[in-house]
Amino acid sequence: MNKLLKSLLLMPLLVLSVGAAAAQYTEGVQYTKVNETVTKKKEVREYFSVYCGHCFKSEPLMHGIKKSLPEGASFKRNHVDFLRGASPKIQQMITKATVVAEQLGDADKLIGAVFNYIHVQKSVITSEKDIRNIFVLNGADGDKFDKLMKSFSVNSQAKSMKKHQDNMSAKRALTGVPTIIVNGKYKIDATKLDRNNFEQDYQNLVKYLLELDS
Repeated sequence: MNKLLKSLLLMPLLVLSVGAAAAQYTEGVQYTKVNETVTKKKEVREYFSVYCGHCFKSEPLMHGIKKSLPEGASFKRNHVDFLRGASPKIQQMITKATVVAEQLGDADKLIGAVFNYIHVQKSVITSEKDIRNIFVLNGADGDKFDKLMKSFSVNSQAKSMKKHQDNMSAKRALTGVPTIIVNGKYKIDATKLDRNNFEQDYQNLVKYLLELDS
């Protein structure tokens, strides 16, 4: 009986919370619909590039969003290859390396090290060996890196990232980075969020969009 009473007392608060979010966020303002269908599983996909200075500065924000996601929702990083900082071949190589970083289990640290190499150390990546050295200096196993870069699973996931990139580019939903798309359907417009409480507002919007089609 006590549990039932608590549930009944919490229901008005839940309704109020959902209603407040619905009133706070409006399609065409804080977010736009870029697709008619949603992904099979709830996801937040960040389209980014290690050559993007704004992506580099947004890393702490993205880490916070990832940590704040509700159970059942995933955060996916989708590296792109259309920036002018390097050739498409090098950028595609880095796309594969981001998949490797995920499989090695220390993606935030390893991708962060690549960002640091480019934007802080002002160094240039010219080959796979350069990426390997960055990973190894930051604790990765070099032999595992070599094997994963050649593996079917890594190459398949890298091709999948490219497919997502091309699909959203064709829809004109992806014109620059960073771009955040929730459930494959909703693109966030960060310029319309509360500048005085930006990170919390961003997290609240993400959670709202994750549940929008539920």
